[in-house]
Amino acid sequence: MPRPKKKRRPREKKQVPRSQAPLPEYDIGTVPEGLVTRRQLRDMGLSPGRNKGHVAILRCKWCSYRPWLSCNHPTRGFLLRVDLAKPKRIPTLAQERALDRAMAARQTCGECGRRFYICLSKKLGCCLECFDGTPVDPATCMSAPAVHRLAA
Repeated sequence: MPRPKKKRRPREKKQVPRSQAPLPEYDIGTVPEGLVTRRQLRDMGLSPGRNKGHVAILRCKWCSYRPWLSCNHPTRGFLLRVDLAKPKRIPTLAQERALDRAMAARQTCGECGRRFYICLSKKLGCCLECFDGTPVDPATCMSAPAVHRLAA
């Protein structure tokens, strides 16, 4: 016999009139110059820098049908100022070397010593070939153990 479904309480609506919204809101295509999202900053090669939080909200497409209400959906975007953004930091060679050593520890089989392009399972502790004899695709292994793959 099927279990009866529980009745859920309707969610409380947190709709606020747009005039009482804490930040200014813009629809897609109406954003003034100088305001961008974090993704747009990243594409420009910038980081938020001295931005002390969000300046405005980019309304989602569903809220464009209700211009009198404030957007509170998780798909809304937060806008930052471009003039306060700073260039992205470039890692030093020592930082890249440390990251490469950390990734090598996660990608190297503990039994056969081969390094893979993917991280190996912590649960198994080794590659599949060493664990149960499943043959490994040679394209997933790095050719030589001491390959220098740093970007800098």
